[in-house]
Amino acid sequence: MKDLLISIAQGLVDEPDKVTVTVEEDNSATVFHLHVAPDDMGRVIGKQGRIAKAIRTVMRAAATRQSKRVVVEID
Repeated sequence: MKDLLISIAQGLVDEPDKVTVTVEEDNSATVFHLHVAPDDMGRVIGKQGRIAKAIRTVMRAAATRQSKRVVVEID
């Protein structure tokens, strides 16, 4: 799951080497914190948050296949 998020984010940004993901395990969900370069933040969020919403949708779909719940936070 972490690799999926990294590969999606690296495809969107100008500085793919600065993309990092930290993972927090919780009782009810797994929280992924996506960190990108400050200049690339707009590319990952998109107009009105459309790209961020799409990333979250893809991650939720992948998690559903594994019977898990995920949350993606963009920092």
